[in-house]
Order: sequence, then C-alpha cells, then structure tokens
Amino acid sequence: MDGRAVRSDAPPGSRWRGPIGTWPAVGLTVAVLVASNLLLDRWTGALRLLTAVAVSALLLAVLRWAGGTLADAGLAPGTLARGARWGLALMGLVAVVNAAGALLPETRSLFEDRRYDGMTGGELAVRVLVLVPVGTVLVEEVAFRGVLYGLVRRARGTVWATTVSSLLFGLWHVLPSLHLASAKPALTTTFGDSGFGSALAVAGAVLFTAAAGVLLCELRRRSDSLLAPMSLHWAVNAFGYVVGFLLD
Repeated sequence: MDGRAVRSDAPPGSRWRGPIGTWPAVGLTVAVLVASNLLLDRWTGALRLLTAVAVSALLLAVLRWAGGTLADAGLAPGTLARGARWGLALMGLVAVVNAAGALLPETRSLFEDRRYDGMTGGELAVRVLVLVPVGTVLVEEVAFRGVLYGLVRRARGTVWATTVSSLLFGLWHVLPSLHLASAKPALTTTFGDSGFGSALAVAGAVLFTAAAGVLLCELRRRSDSLLAPMSLHWAVNAFGYVVGFLLD
C-alpha cells in the first residue's frame, strides 16, 4: 500500500481509483468479518493469533483493492507519532481509573471474573502481551476503525463511518458475550443465570461495545491515527485482566 500521507478526510463521495468500488469493498469487508468472527470465537492459541494477523492483512488488501491508502486506515507514517502520544496518555488514564476502581469497595466487585480461576502469572502475561494486542486489538481496530471506517468515511463522511463501524463493532461482540453473565458475578447478580438473563447481558454488551466504538472512532478522527484507539482498546482489556487477576 502507498505509505504517503494522503488526507483521510476527503469529501464524501470522492472517487477512488481501484478495481472495485467503495461499497463492494464494504460488503466484502463485512463478509470477511462475519466469517472471521465465527472462526476467532472458536479458535484459541496460536491458531487464533495467525487468523487475526491474516484477517488484518486481508482487510488492508481489500482497502487497497478499492483504491485506499495507509492514511485511510489511520496508518500513514506521518501520523504515527501523534497517535503514539495520544496512546500513552490514554493508557495512563485507564491505569489510574482501574487502580481507583479496584481500591474502592463500591466498585471492586465489578472486576471479579470466574475466568481467572486457576490462571497463573505466566498465563496472564501471555494474555496481556500477546493474545490481547494481536488476537483482539489488532484485528478489531484494523477492521472497524481502520478499513471499514476509512471506506465508509470516503463514501459518506464521518458520521456515517462512525455509525456503521460502531454498530457492527457491537454486533461483533454477540458471540464473545454469550457466557458473560455466568462468568462475572456482578452481572450474574444483576441479570441472573437464566436464559433470559443471559440474553439481557448479551444485549447490554452489544450496546456498551457499540457506544465504545463511537468513542474509539472519535479518537481515530481526532488523532488521525489508528494508534490512539488501539492503545485505549489494549489498555481497557489488559488492565482489566490484570486487576481481575490480582483480586481473584
């Protein structure tokens, strides 16, 4: 892909020169995401990591096929330093919020998670330093705040890009949320452990992640770099795991 810092805020409807049009590329991106969501929910370990990397590369290739550039994905070299500065500030903020939440009795129970039972420090390190950044953050940010956001933004502008990306990001979390109510005691207390309670927990997770998607898209817009939402995404997941592990 062309690494030149091409502006990613071209007016809606601006034409790209590529073998396929923007909307066919969006459709192909969504099809890839549906298939990869099913695979990533089923696969673990090295297979999941390889799939995440392969899907990320494939989606960037779709963007390029539609005439997009690294700038459209938030990966232009000229914006990486600014994105890194945003990222460091956001990671520091998340660390402070998590520490405060863990120390306050009123919020400590929110971090409890049965999935940490029996987890070792080494397993935690692998999850935080490998599985989260590669198996989760890389593929999701490239997909939703990179390729999908870049394609729709060129065709319909920022509001459409944020809306489409965030709604699909929420739906992406349906499968991972199916057993969420039974895994987190705070949610079990709220929703119960019945099928209806689980459905409510999944609906809540979809709405929450869709709202988070809006925030991540705004970070992408303001920083003009994918590093900012990637950093926040990693920090929320990773620090959540660390605090949950320490409180287990």
